[in-house]
Amino acid sequence: MNETNELLEEVYKTASMGRFSMMKLIEALKEKDNKIKGYLEELLEDYRNYEDQSKELLLKENIEPMEENAISKLMASMGIQKEVKGDNSDAAMAEMLIQGISMGSIEMEKQIKNYKDHVDKDDMKLAKKFLKFQEKAIEELKKYL
Repeated sequence: MNETNELLEEVYKTASMGRFSMMKLIEALKEKDNKIKGYLEELLEDYRNYEDQSKELLLKENIEPMEENAISKLMASMGIQKEVKGDNSDAAMAEMLIQGISMGSIEMEKQIKNYKDHVDKDDMKLAKKFLKFQEKAIEELKKYL
């Protein structure tokens, strides 16, 4: 796999995991009265969009996108369930998401710096756009703290 594909693969995996986590959190909060739920739906749609865009670019290169492994998904799902059972306030949910998105954005920023001179302009544009989305999401979530 070349460097361009590695960067796109990182966008795909992070967006896919973000989508999965948003779906699990929305599901866990279904019967709850949280104001943050509307924003979670927006995040879900955005993650889905980035997942689709990166998948399309990978498939153009005849690369089958690799999903996050089942253990990571199980751990995320269990963590979400634990958090919701413990404190499902908007502030607690926002804090949990800020921590998760921050980890993803730090990794994305490292990948962008590592590959900045070695990847296709359009692929780098998607990665940078995804990083900006993550940064904006963190700022929006701070409103719920």
